[in-house]
Amino acid sequence: MKNKSKIDTKCVHGYDYRESTGAVSVPIYQSATFRHDSLDEGTGYSYSRLQNPTRQALEETMAALEGGADAIAFGTGLAAMTVLFECCLSPDDHIIATEDLYGGSIRLLRTIVQNNGVQVDFVDTSDIGAVDRAIKKNTKAVFVETPTNPMMSVTAISSVAQLTKKHGLKLIVDNTFLTPYFLQPLALGADIVVHSGTKFLGGHNDTLAGFLVLRDTNDAERMRYAAKTIGACLSPFDSWLLLRGIKTLAIRMERIQGNALEIAKFLAGHKRVSRVNYVGLPQCKGHDIINKEASGYGGMISFEVDSHKTVRSLLEKVELISFAESLGGVETLITFPSTQTHADVPEAERERRGITDRLMRLSVGIENISDLIEDLKRALE
Repeated sequence: MKNKSKIDTKCVHGYDYRESTGAVSVPIYQSATFRHDSLDEGTGYSYSRLQNPTRQALEETMAALEGGADAIAFGTGLAAMTVLFECCLSPDDHIIATEDLYGGSIRLLRTIVQNNGVQVDFVDTSDIGAVDRAIKKNTKAVFVETPTNPMMSVTAISSVAQLTKKHGLKLIVDNTFLTPYFLQPLALGADIVVHSGTKFLGGHNDTLAGFLVLRDTNDAERMRYAAKTIGACLSPFDSWLLLRGIKTLAIRMERIQGNALEIAKFLAGHKRVSRVNYVGLPQCKGHDIINKEASGYGGMISFEVDSHKTVRSLLEKVELISFAESLGGVETLITFPSTQTHADVPEAERERRGITDRLMRLSVGIENISDLIEDLKRALE
């Protein structure tokens, strides 16, 4: 029955958990090791780096939400990506990645991955022709983030999937922004989905987590082996926090999206705002693709103001909205990508991509929309 349930029901009942006490909430199995009754008898658990009952419930939930064969939980999103690239890529291999990625992903690819002898090309994956032209004989994978961070560029996953299948490549999609509630990349042809669970999945800015969700059981087996070897597993307590957060994912995402659309409209009409990037606006370049491939627009906005002076003034004057890194929580956060999320990207490259000293990123929360707009209106005066 649960496999046939709607996505919002799966958020609450994603795992098939039964516990002898009848507890509705999955217990936190805060144990590093598990006792065996004899040489030939065990419980299915041995050591929490390999597996833990609380983490297993979370992984089963994520696999159900994304429609994957398996899901693996990690301490952070970057830990998940490190295991992914370790398993998918070898020296002299080549990977194509979206050029407008989260700064931490760019740093990982340009340092750790390239230092391991892998060739990395960053391209505009919203341009299918550019992706096709970038494919080489040694290309092994295409890594897509959509919508991108922070410019909200949209890639047609189904179109890229046709290319990757034609060339025998893995298609990896970072689904952090839209979450499985609004977008399911595996159903569109992706092979692997990456999440920073720290963001909308956890939803409360109180823990770090990451996920890999795999379509193929062979991929899952290889990555589980690497995960237990590297040891970047999610703790039992953090697994429980993610389970609790996911229970309200559907209602949070609906509220966040409603607020984001109203804020995007407000910003688009403000005299100090020169550009608004939000995939829910009809004028957004990727709006039609989102309408075709996703069921919602999410809560991430970036916008450019008229001067750096306005940036400083806005960041100093907001009161309800917090000037902070990260995203995806119930609280609305505003970020300055040039010196925060994308500080490690060279200035010339940032400017070329539109990440100027006038660009800000907004992660919309669940507060009353009137209060949020009033805070922005006052701070933009």
